[in-house]
Amino acid sequence: MAEPGKEQSKTTWPLVKFQFSVKIGDQEAIFQEVTGLSAETQQIEYRKGNSKEFSTVKIPGIQKFGNVTFKKGIFKDDKGFWDLYNAVKMNTAERKVIVISLLDENNDVVMSWRLANAFPSKITVTDMKSDANEPTVETMELAHEGLSLL
Repeated sequence: MAEPGKEQSKTTWPLVKFQFSVKIGDQEAIFQEVTGLSAETQQIEYRKGNSKEFSTVKIPGIQKFGNVTFKKGIFKDDKGFWDLYNAVKMNTAERKVIVISLLDENNDVVMSWRLANAFPSKITVTDMKSDANEPTVETMELAHEGLSLL
């Protein structure tokens, strides 16, 4: 027999992805979309010269983290992305800690990811089309030096 909605086990359904929050430093920011949360460990292949096996051994190497992309609507006099991007100068950038949190139906944090030493690497403004019927969206890509689950 199915459980009523209020009593339903928390392990029955996966979490939804449309309710999340983003904190850049100590300020909360509102975004339409966050993509690119990824980590990868490079593999090093090695074979000893006197090995009787005719194959290599794989060992873990350096970790790589993909850039994270944030999208949000453009509002009048909203220059937040541009202020962050313009703070980046040759070989210097104000690096920030960013925390991305997945929220449940009560807006409680269920799971959070932390980006270490993040800084803007790319900004893109929406295409302009006279026959379009959609909001304007700007995109910012952030490079970072570490992704961890809190």
